[in-house]
Amino acid sequence: MVNQLMALTKSGLKDWFLQRLSALILLAYVIFLTVFFGSHPEIDFKTWCVLFEHPWMKILSLLVLLSLLVHAWVGIWTVLTDYIHCAVLRGSLQFLIALGLFSCLVWGVLTVWG
Repeated sequence: MVNQLMALTKSGLKDWFLQRLSALILLAYVIFLTVFFGSHPEIDFKTWCVLFEHPWMKILSLLVLLSLLVHAWVGIWTVLTDYIHCAVLRGSLQFLIALGLFSCLVWGVLTVWG
Protein backbone atom coordinates (compact mmCIF):
# COMPACT_ATOMS: atom_id res chain seq x y z
CA MET A 1 0.00 0.00 0.00
CA VAL A 2 2.76 2.45 0.94
CA ASN A 3 4.58 1.61 -2.30
CA GLN A 4 1.64 2.66 -4.45
CA LEU A 5 1.03 5.83 -2.43
CA MET A 6 4.58 7.02 -2.93
CA ALA A 7 4.92 5.95 -6.58
CA LEU A 8 5.07 8.83 -9.01
CA THR A 9 2.75 7.55 -11.75
CA LYS A 10 1.61 4.15 -10.42
CA SER A 11 3.14 2.59 -13.54
CA GLY A 12 6.70 1.31 -13.87
CA LEU A 13 6.77 2.04 -17.59
CA LYS A 14 5.61 5.64 -17.09
CA ASP A 15 8.15 6.15 -14.31
CA TRP A 16 10.88 4.74 -16.55
CA PHE A 17 9.80 7.09 -19.36
CA LEU A 18 9.73 10.12 -17.00
CA GLN A 19 13.21 9.31 -15.76
CA ARG A 20 14.57 9.08 -19.32
CA LEU A 21 12.78 12.30 -20.33
CA SER A 22 14.16 14.11 -17.28
CA ALA A 23 17.65 12.85 -18.15
CA LEU A 24 17.30 14.34 -21.65
CA ILE A 25 16.20 17.69 -20.20
CA LEU A 26 19.19 17.67 -17.83
CA LEU A 27 21.52 16.80 -20.71
CA ALA A 28 20.15 19.65 -22.84
CA TYR A 29 20.71 22.11 -19.97
CA VAL A 30 24.28 20.91 -19.45
CA ILE A 31 24.98 21.23 -23.19
CA PHE A 32 23.50 24.74 -23.19
CA LEU A 33 25.66 25.81 -20.24
CA THR A 34 28.73 24.21 -21.81
CA VAL A 35 28.16 26.15 -25.05
CA PHE A 36 27.50 29.32 -23.05
CA PHE A 37 30.73 28.95 -21.08
CA GLY A 38 32.63 28.08 -24.25
CA SER A 39 31.37 31.14 -26.10
CA HIS A 40 32.09 33.50 -23.18
CA PRO A 41 35.72 33.05 -22.14
CA GLU A 42 35.44 35.78 -19.51
CA ILE A 43 32.51 34.95 -17.25
CA ASP A 44 32.06 37.37 -14.42
CA PHE A 45 29.22 37.98 -11.99
CA LYS A 46 27.58 40.55 -14.26
CA THR A 47 27.48 38.14 -17.23
CA TRP A 48 26.03 35.42 -15.02
CA CYS A 49 23.36 37.81 -13.67
CA VAL A 50 22.42 39.00 -17.17
CA LEU A 51 21.95 35.38 -18.27
CA PHE A 52 19.67 34.58 -15.34
CA GLU A 53 17.66 37.82 -15.60
CA HIS A 54 15.89 36.53 -18.71
CA PRO A 55 12.49 34.98 -17.93
CA TRP A 56 13.17 32.10 -20.36
CA MET A 57 16.32 31.17 -18.41
CA LYS A 58 14.42 31.24 -15.13
CA ILE A 59 11.69 29.02 -16.58
CA LEU A 60 14.28 26.68 -18.11
CA SER A 61 16.14 26.49 -14.80
CA LEU A 62 12.93 25.61 -12.94
CA LEU A 63 12.12 22.97 -15.55
CA VAL A 64 15.59 21.52 -15.02
CA LEU A 65 15.13 21.60 -11.25
CA LEU A 66 11.81 19.77 -11.55
CA SER A 67 13.41 17.28 -13.92
CA LEU A 68 16.23 16.67 -11.45
CA LEU A 69 13.78 16.10 -8.61
CA VAL A 70 11.62 13.73 -10.69
CA HIS A 71 14.73 11.87 -11.83
CA ALA A 72 15.97 11.57 -8.25
CA TRP A 73 12.59 10.50 -6.88
CA VAL A 74 12.07 7.72 -9.44
CA GLY A 75 15.58 6.40 -8.81
CA ILE A 76 15.31 6.57 -5.03
CA TRP A 77 11.81 5.07 -5.01
CA THR A 78 13.01 2.19 -7.18
CA VAL A 79 16.00 1.46 -4.97
CA LEU A 80 13.98 1.67 -1.76
CA THR A 81 11.20 -0.60 -3.04
CA ASP A 82 13.74 -3.13 -4.30
CA TYR A 83 15.98 -3.27 -1.23
CA ILE A 84 14.00 -2.14 1.84
CA HIS A 85 11.40 -4.79 2.58
CA CYS A 86 10.09 -3.46 5.88
CA ALA A 87 7.09 -1.31 4.90
CA VAL A 88 7.36 1.01 7.90
CA LEU A 89 11.06 1.71 7.33
CA ARG A 90 10.58 2.12 3.57
CA GLY A 91 7.61 4.46 4.07
CA SER A 92 9.53 6.52 6.62
CA LEU A 93 12.56 6.82 4.35
CA GLN A 94 10.39 7.73 1.39
CA PHE A 95 8.61 10.39 3.43
CA LEU A 96 11.89 11.91 4.65
CA ILE A 97 13.39 11.89 1.16
CA ALA A 98 10.21 13.40 -0.33
CA LEU A 99 10.36 16.11 2.33
CA GLY A 100 14.00 16.78 1.46
CA LEU A 101 13.25 16.96 -2.26
CA PHE A 102 10.34 19.32 -1.63
CA SER A 103 12.66 21.51 0.45
CA CYS A 104 15.09 21.58 -2.49
CA LEU A 105 12.23 22.62 -4.77
CA VAL A 106 11.24 25.49 -2.48
CA TRP A 107 14.87 26.57 -2.11
CA GLY A 108 15.37 26.41 -5.88
CA VAL A 109 12.27 28.47 -6.65
CA LEU A 110 13.32 31.09 -4.10
CA THR A 111 16.84 31.16 -5.55
CA VAL A 112 15.78 31.48 -9.19
CA TRP A 113 12.93 33.94 -8.68
CA GLY A 114 14.26 35.71 -5.57
